[in-house]
Amino acid sequence: MEQIERIKTMEEHLNKAEAAVKALSDALDLYTEAMESIETIDDYLVSDEWQQDFDDSEAGRLPKDLKCGVLSEDGIWNVVDTSRELNCQMLEIVSTMLRNS
Repeated sequence: MEQIERIKTMEEHLNKAEAAVKALSDALDLYTEAMESIETIDDYLVSDEWQQDFDDSEAGRLPKDLKCGVLSEDGIWNVVDTSRELNCQMLEIVSTMLRNS
């Protein structure tokens, strides 16, 4: 019976690993596609255009129904900062895997 239990346990590990690898692969595809957007909003945040858009929003010169989440410094900063943290985490994972190979 020990053999049967071992095989069942290993099958559970395989299923868990397959699901995680698939989820990570899908997430990395989405993240890779979004990298250009992340860089673009990061550049926008420090631009004269962002400041002008922010000032116009504060002065009520923009349409009331215009979504302006991008004019929140925190919104852009949080996305960019989290992206950088994720990049560091991915580098650490790869580095650890290379050391253990």
